[in-house]
Amino acid sequence: MTVKSSLLLACRILFPKSAKRSAARQSLSGSLLCIGISLVPLIVVLAVSNGMIQGMTERIIGLSSSHIEAVLEKAIPAVSDAASLEDFASRLKTVKGVTNAYPEAGAAALAASSSFRIGVQVRAVLPEIFTENKSFASFFRVTDGDIGGFKRGTKAAVIGEETARRLGLRSGDTFRLISASVNERGTVLPKAALLSVAAVVSSGYRELDAAWLFVPLDTGFDIIRAGTGEYSVLVETENAFSPELVRVQNSLRDAFPFDADFYRWDELNLDKYENFASTKVMLVFIMLLIVLVASVNISSSLVMLVAEKRREIAVIKSLGGSAHGIALAFLTAGTAAGFGGVLIGLPIGLACAVNVNRIIVFLEKIVNAAAEFLYIIKGYDIHSFAHIALLDPEYYLPEIPVVIPFRDTAIIVISTVLLALAASVIPAYKAGHEKPLETLRKV
Repeated sequence: MTVKSSLLLACRILFPKSAKRSAARQSLSGSLLCIGISLVPLIVVLAVSNGMIQGMTERIIGLSSSHIEAVLEKAIPAVSDAASLEDFASRLKTVKGVTNAYPEAGAAALAASSSFRIGVQVRAVLPEIFTENKSFASFFRVTDGDIGGFKRGTKAAVIGEETARRLGLRSGDTFRLISASVNERGTVLPKAALLSVAAVVSSGYRELDAAWLFVPLDTGFDIIRAGTGEYSVLVETENAFSPELVRVQNSLRDAFPFDADFYRWDELNLDKYENFASTKVMLVFIMLLIVLVASVNISSSLVMLVAEKRREIAVIKSLGGSAHGIALAFLTAGTAAGFGGVLIGLPIGLACAVNVNRIIVFLEKIVNAAAEFLYIIKGYDIHSFAHIALLDPEYYLPEIPVVIPFRDTAIIVISTVLLALAASVIPAYKAGHEKPLETLRKV
């Protein structure tokens, strides 16, 4: 029995000429459909998780740690004033591989408005970082005020949208910033400064918006006294994900061995990055289990199909058909069913992934409409109804950046077909080893 005849038999199994209804064939079609349906959430989860992780990681790298962070010793002259720190950052730019460097001083403080108080992380930076730094320029969106009011020598501040919401502040409002200062005896004393809001910004990631308060670098040195703050330089390179990043880090350590400690972004954010990666792996693993269950259905469908085709198998064997040829036919039929599921699920999954933001908005409208209807039915005050968000902005980005991982998608497609092939082995083996004499006697 040739391969060509086995493939022809597989086609006859999948697409018989007779219009007679077959429960086994319907079961196989159902298995094909199940594989297609199970692939849809898997592809969507993969695209969404990749996009969310990439979006969060880019913001953490670009707005927080940069590619490499130089943490300066508090005893060196470079941290004595803003001009010295800026000069030290300029010296870091001379190292090969460094594209830019931004000095920064930071400290924890208490921001107090007329209505609320909240702990913030003060970041004293150069005003030009909001325009020159690509990450600051692209990820920060001004929601109120004008970033142009954030200038050297001014008592202006740029605050995160979440911080502004909690404090009840808008651009032009003033608030007090209470920080710690150390006197000559080493006693920590509170120090208050009156600042005005130049602009309110949003990075799209509320966890970051709720943490930071930016002031000009020279103003920060007036607020953050020596010995109470942290001093660093955010170093940028060509690519944060390039293997060259390690070489640049070592070059900086060799050039400035006693002035600062140099840390890559993946070292500073190792816990978050591992958390993102493990969450993605767990989600994909759960979705793969669904695909595995759907693939196993092919095995049970082929078992029914073999039982249905016992007479035909007996006739083919009596006419010289080989066990390997018949097994190959059923193996091909099962694999084709898996591939058919891929052809159904892949385009639908990609379409859902690309339009996931619209789908979420649509589902939110349905959920909120249903909830409002229940409020009215039960007689609750409709004005007390709070909007239900499917993705809590406290933990997620307001809009999901969709990233289609073509390599991972290709692996999923190949794995699904291989699972269908593996699920077809046992029924195909049984079909090939059917005994024609026993079957024909029962006819």
